[in-house]
Amino acid sequence: MDKFNLPPHEDESALQKSGPLIRDLADDEKPREKAMQHGFEALSDAELLALLLGTGVPGKSVIDLARDILRDNDNKLRILARRSIHDLMRSYKGMGPAKATLLVAAMEFGARCQADFGVKDPQMASSNDVYQYMRHRLERLNYEEFWILHLSRANRVQHAERMGRGGLASTAVDPRLIAKSAIDHLSSGLILVHNHPSGNLVPSTQDDALTRRIRDVAKICDIIVQDHIIIGPSSYYSYRDQGRL
Repeated sequence: MDKFNLPPHEDESALQKSGPLIRDLADDEKPREKAMQHGFEALSDAELLALLLGTGVPGKSVIDLARDILRDNDNKLRILARRSIHDLMRSYKGMGPAKATLLVAAMEFGARCQADFGVKDPQMASSNDVYQYMRHRLERLNYEEFWILHLSRANRVQHAERMGRGGLASTAVDPRLIAKSAIDHLSSGLILVHNHPSGNLVPSTQDDALTRRIRDVAKICDIIVQDHIIIGPSSYYSYRDQGRL
């Protein structure tokens, strides 16, 4: 018998009946490629779910598996979000703990993101706001750390980032890296924060020079340095409050 006329293997027949595999689809129909070209909002719920699952199960492509899962849950993500790992494993043949755990984790992550949208980022309206926001990170340290707060136009903290960690009296910080980080985070403003473990809050000559360099580099990028706060074991110093910025 001609080898090219052999009947398809039983598994191959099952795969063909289940629909095309992702690798057999046109590029603009593959979920990953479609997301990269058009954005995730262009993907259907089934395509997003397929991306999370990664691969199908024996006899079923990942797209068809995703469609089956959605159909079994009345095409409502809120119902699917209540399914447990063991429930998913029992309900879908070939779905092991890895796929089920990833799916449940993704649903939990989405729920936490949604909850986080309801929480406003803290607004830095004064030097004391900055002190209260950062003191728990710095006031008990016996070495210096240098942080920056990335601010929105409304002076709300978008991100707090440690830029340097040093010894008892100083820490090395590169103003160019701070400017790059501010650009990457689309910051409208910055607040510089570091600590003096000794408790002496008077800025050093090096503190003054570093503040000027960061301010000047950030200004080129149209980013304003709002303040530089020095935190000690029980109090703080503000460059802006002292009219030095």
